[in-house]
Amino acid sequence: MTTHFSGIGGAIKQRPEDFFVQEIPAYDPCGQGEHVYCEVQKVGLSTFDLIDRVAGALKISPRDIGYAGLKDAQALTRQVISIAGVTEEQVMALHLPDVQILWAVRHGNKLRLGHLAGNRFAIKIREVNPTDVVKLQPVLDELTRRGVPNYFGEQRFGRRENNHLLGAAIIRGDDTELLRLLLGDADPARDDAKHLAARRAFDRGDLDESMRLWPRQAGMERRILARFIKTRKASDASRLIEEKLRRLLVSALQSEMFNQVVAERIGSIDTLLDGEIAWKHDSGACFAVPVAEPEKARCEAFEISPSGPLLGYRLLLPEGEAIKAEQRAFDRMRLKPEDFRRAGDFKVKGSRRPLRIQPRETSLSAGVDEHGGHITVAFTLPTGSYATVLLRELMKNSDA
Repeated sequence: MTTHFSGIGGAIKQRPEDFFVQEIPAYDPCGQGEHVYCEVQKVGLSTFDLIDRVAGALKISPRDIGYAGLKDAQALTRQVISIAGVTEEQVMALHLPDVQILWAVRHGNKLRLGHLAGNRFAIKIREVNPTDVVKLQPVLDELTRRGVPNYFGEQRFGRRENNHLLGAAIIRGDDTELLRLLLGDADPARDDAKHLAARRAFDRGDLDESMRLWPRQAGMERRILARFIKTRKASDASRLIEEKLRRLLVSALQSEMFNQVVAERIGSIDTLLDGEIAWKHDSGACFAVPVAEPEKARCEAFEISPSGPLLGYRLLLPEGEAIKAEQRAFDRMRLKPEDFRRAGDFKVKGSRRPLRIQPRETSLSAGVDEHGGHITVAFTLPTGSYATVLLRELMKNSDA
């Protein structure tokens, strides 16, 4: 978005401690109830790794542990989890590698995904000249005033960067294309030698050879391929894809289509168009804006913003000029809202998401440590937004 600024370059995530993120809870525990809320600091662990370690140490099921958000393994993170059926003393007595329990307080309900107000970040950019920190303040000020593009991060789209294509095949009910993407579609740029050979065999129709070549750890792919070999029916084989994964793939499709709208409107994410569906930042509610001019001041004050589609069958659609970018995204994926009524055994209603988000509590600093010079960027973002998108505006390279 900040095309006038060439960026400072650099690299992030060279060490987990260079990328610090702390959850901002939506509410505080009340002190009573059957669940124990605790804030956990971890390093080099994913949220699921953390849950498995805590559950193992307390001899409980991982299902008894709730969490509000997923945190990157390659980071130093603080997040709150809830644990059922234990005492505060048991939780505080935990001693686990790379894990520190900071506090524990009782509460009445299990923590659920999304119970977050936002996240606080402090991220070191390395391989830069620390004096370049002075170049960043005007850019950070502009991003605070105009907003940061609210792109979904690349992790949404999977290692092969095609989760959205798999999601589109699910929505269209195209089981043949779904299997082609899942088991074939060989790509030397994305597949290691073993997976590449297995996918190439599938692409040329040699199913038995493909089965022989798929690594043992590719359990899902092997199960689906075995069913396809047995029945020769793509619909039978595709039924083995679990609903949790189907939902993830359809979510990736929604994310890609939203990102396309943001990219097309990158120059106007801070400007309402006639016919817009506006997003209220204080409540998350949406409302139609037939004529943009009367709402201009609220948009400039960052009270409201243009919104984009998370496509579904009950999606509230804009009109006029505002719908054109969305319609082009629908056309590129050969989809329309009503297609989401038949997404397998579940239906996808759809929703809206703001095209921009406002970083708050921003700060910049520079220094030198045993690993060299660095610039630290600190900021707070609302839940569901990606810190790397803001960093990309400052660095202007592929490492963000």
